[in-house]
Amino acid sequence: RGGKIYKASCAVCHGPNLEGQPNWRERNAEGYLPAPPHDETGHTWHHADPLLFELTKAGLANLGGPGYKSRMPAYDGVLNDEEIIAVLSFIKSRWPEELRKRHDNLNKSAQRR
Repeated sequence: RGGKIYKASCAVCHGPNLEGQPNWRERNAEGYLPAPPHDETGHTWHHADPLLFELTKAGLANLGGPGYKSRMPAYDGVLNDEEIIAVLSFIKSRWPEELRKRHDNLNKSAQRR
């Protein structure tokens, strides 16, 4: 389910294989960062689940503060909470086992705070 939703809603920017857009770490002439990869080469796995959920639901520009430029849309009202979780679960299922373990530990640490 998450893979189908990802393909329909996310792959246009983040790539069909979670590869992201070229030069994703460099802002373009308009000041926007290209879509990052969600595979092991990106930084998605560096963030705990609650933040990934909020970034997806609210959109990066809404969480980045006044003037933060991002083309990451808010999916609130487009995808329901279960669909967002399904997409995030799909993304994580594509990571190597070691990264999934590291991400699980990150989530445990975040819960203790």
